[in-house]
Amino acid sequence: MLRCRWAASAIAVLSGSGRRHVSMAKSKFEYVRDFEADDTCLPNCWIVVRLDGRNFHRFSEQHEFKKPNDDRALQLMTKCAQTVMEELEDIAIAYGQSDEYSFVFKKKSKWFKRRASKFMTHVVSQFASSYVFYWKDYFKDQQLLYPPGFDGRIVLYPSNQNLKDYLSWRQADCHINNLYNTVFWMLVQRSGLTPMQAQERLQGTLAGDKNEILFSEFNINYNNEPLMYRKGTVLIWQKINEVMTKKIKLPKEAEEKEVEVTRTRTKVVPLHCDIIGDQFWEEYPEILAEDS
Repeated sequence: MLRCRWAASAIAVLSGSGRRHVSMAKSKFEYVRDFEADDTCLPNCWIVVRLDGRNFHRFSEQHEFKKPNDDRALQLMTKCAQTVMEELEDIAIAYGQSDEYSFVFKKKSKWFKRRASKFMTHVVSQFASSYVFYWKDYFKDQQLLYPPGFDGRIVLYPSNQNLKDYLSWRQADCHINNLYNTVFWMLVQRSGLTPMQAQERLQGTLAGDKNEILFSEFNINYNNEPLMYRKGTVLIWQKINEVMTKKIKLPKEAEEKEVEVTRTRTKVVPLHCDIIGDQFWEEYPEILAEDS
């Protein structure tokens, strides 16, 4: 007779519901768990996981990203971020620009027992795998030459104002970098300067100087550039009405009939707007609500 055996270190327990649970028996080796560091995030703090593309300057060159902005790359990043939010529903808001994304977990989140390593590894691994998985949807004619890498970090913010200031900092960084890159690549692509010459031309210039170069030399009003480039992408949860076609059988009728049914779903929605001022937060107060 064949006999199925559990591993010697496991004990099978039947609960009242009839389900089988396995608890690990103690062994002389269990002391090694004492070396694990306690990385529990402080309570009542916003948990921010920010990830950045690793070596993305090289990655973008080898995959021929358009300069200064590649819509395909930006939209792929947003798709990956949406996937992360759909998997980890305790994320209240996310913000992304260039090759980075920040994910904000609710202050009272109990996910992963608030272990920092769990938050970070779940976000980064889900994002990285999504980047590879959805690559062909956005780069149809460009083969993925090698898998991309992303690093992550965690920061805790105790107050709503701290969190708003953090997101404002990232959006301000988006504006500064995009303005510089827009002028830089115009000087290289349209004026024929080398990257070194363009860098020297822009050294010491202020925002007004860069705007003047764009307008006077290239007839570009920076304020008319796409909001996605200038403001980055904000991801929030919104209730959306979706119209679906459904077959139903009406009384006293022999055949089924197709009717339109409206259903409300909560989905992750991308916005390209200012989050530094008060208007955004007044329009979406539920993001910072304690019971959200």
